[in-house]
Amino acid sequence: MDTKPTAELRRIRQWAKEKIDAGSEPPWAWFQYMKLIEVADTILAGMAVTTTENSQQLAERPERRLQLVASKSPQDTSQHRPDTSKTRMPM
Repeated sequence: MDTKPTAELRRIRQWAKEKIDAGSEPPWAWFQYMKLIEVADTILAGMAVTTTENSQQLAERPERRLQLVASKSPQDTSQHRPDTSKTRMPM
C-alpha cells in the first residue's frame, strides 16, 4: 500500500512523463522533466528499500551523546618548523 508521500511522488513523476510524451515541450523544459523523473525514481527506489522494521530498530536504540574528554597528551608536543619559504604576492 502506498503511503501518501509515495503516492504523491508517483503522481508527480507520471505528470512529468505525460509532459514529455506529449512532445510539445521546448528542449530546456524536456531536460528539466527528465531530471524530475530521474530524481523521483531515485527517491522511490530509496523508499522501497527502507522498511518500517529498520525505522523501528533505529527508534529503539538508546540515545547516544557526544562526550568531551580530556586529552592525555600536552598540547605543545607538536614539533614546530621554521617557515623558510617566502610567499610571493602579486603586484
